[in-house]
Amino acid sequence: MSSVTRVLALALVSVCAWSGPASADPAPVTGPLATNPFLGPLGTATMHGDAGSSDVTPLAGPAPGAAVTVYPLGAACPTLLQGADGLVVGLCTAIAGQTPTVFLFDSGAAGGALASLPLTKGSLLGGVYAYLDNEDRLVVVDGGRRLLRVAHGRGEDGAWRLAATVQADLGGAIPQGDNVTGLVPDWAGNVWFATGQGVLGFVGPDGRVGRVALPFGESVANSISSAPNNGVAVASTHALYELRAKDGQPEILWRSAYDRGSARKPGQLSWGTGSTPTYFGPVSGDEYVTIVDNADGAVHLIVARSGSGEQVCSVPIPVGGSENSPIAIGSSIFVASTYGYPYPAVPEGAGPAVPASAPFRGGLSRVDITEDGCVPVWDSPIRSAAVPRLSLADGGIHTLRRIGPDLTSPLDGFEYVVLDPQTGVVRASTPLPGTVAEDPLQMAALITHGRALWQGTVTGIVRVG
Repeated sequence: MSSVTRVLALALVSVCAWSGPASADPAPVTGPLATNPFLGPLGTATMHGDAGSSDVTPLAGPAPGAAVTVYPLGAACPTLLQGADGLVVGLCTAIAGQTPTVFLFDSGAAGGALASLPLTKGSLLGGVYAYLDNEDRLVVVDGGRRLLRVAHGRGEDGAWRLAATVQADLGGAIPQGDNVTGLVPDWAGNVWFATGQGVLGFVGPDGRVGRVALPFGESVANSISSAPNNGVAVASTHALYELRAKDGQPEILWRSAYDRGSARKPGQLSWGTGSTPTYFGPVSGDEYVTIVDNADGAVHLIVARSGSGEQVCSVPIPVGGSENSPIAIGSSIFVASTYGYPYPAVPEGAGPAVPASAPFRGGLSRVDITEDGCVPVWDSPIRSAAVPRLSLADGGIHTLRRIGPDLTSPLDGFEYVVLDPQTGVVRASTPLPGTVAEDPLQMAALITHGRALWQGTVTGIVRVG
């Protein structure tokens, strides 16, 4: 076989693998979550739940038999967040004109948006990542390279309004035509950013901007994460980095190259890892940082020690490829496959996929760090169509499953499912209305304080609960 054929054959075999539990009694899934004082509520303030991008929430998901509501917005909604006031803030991209727009919702109502605010347009990924600060303001960089804080409140007429305040102009730090793809606060109040063209930096509490450029040819296509003890983790298309703020400038603590493979895989949006780095650990919650590489054939789950970059393990996992950030907490890691997922478009400059397309067969794997190293626990054939979210309150992994007779048919539908993290078995499911018009497109869900799950789709939001 040619090298391309071998890549495809290995990938398709890997995503179809089903081994069942490797252990009759895997360790319970539990551990600490680090609370960043500059973020909103734990579990609902960032796309991945917290500053460490754990994709874990302390909140319970929908109760059995929960109602399903569809919010048609004419926009794709990758970022859905909930503040301390209970309101939901969404950062969506309008289908018409691809304008990023902030929406405000009543989390307990079935009506439309309370208010909306268009932002300056950037790239396809620019403006996707944002977070809620400790005053329930959405922190985002718009297409004009301005760091904004978007607050909400009622006007004199009692109607809700959204208003943006410019915190910093990043035009001097970010080249024209470049856009911010990752955004996170650290534990000192610095707002860190990463751009598609490989500029890393932060805005300090005093408004001053520090920056550093990655080596030529390295780009950043995913978000970034921070931890209380060791700084900020960034995964470029070539390497995993950890940085810290020192004397008003970013300092690279270490760089660890990973296997990026020979080309972009189908079902991924860049040539390299699809992971936002995830901090986790059994004691402080940030002993380790993990990503998935893009190696030809079987990809590898890579775990490194934060602070030093020392590799803990590199374990081949049967997911073919992943555009999603791993779930990780305590000593357990979960990785979902996106290999072959039929994205309608990829960012400019992503490069061709090899092969050009493939069936989306799915897969979700659990790996535990034990005294014997990193040990595979189970592989599930679940066809997750969204970023899964683990609830510590109800002990379930919540996601949307793609269903249908064909693996990427326009007639495919979706259902909300809950998996058991101990076994990988689906323990509950709820059918959802619609077909690919409500495709969640591997976007992250929000589990709210009211036991509802809000899932962004290509045309709006599906709410379960």
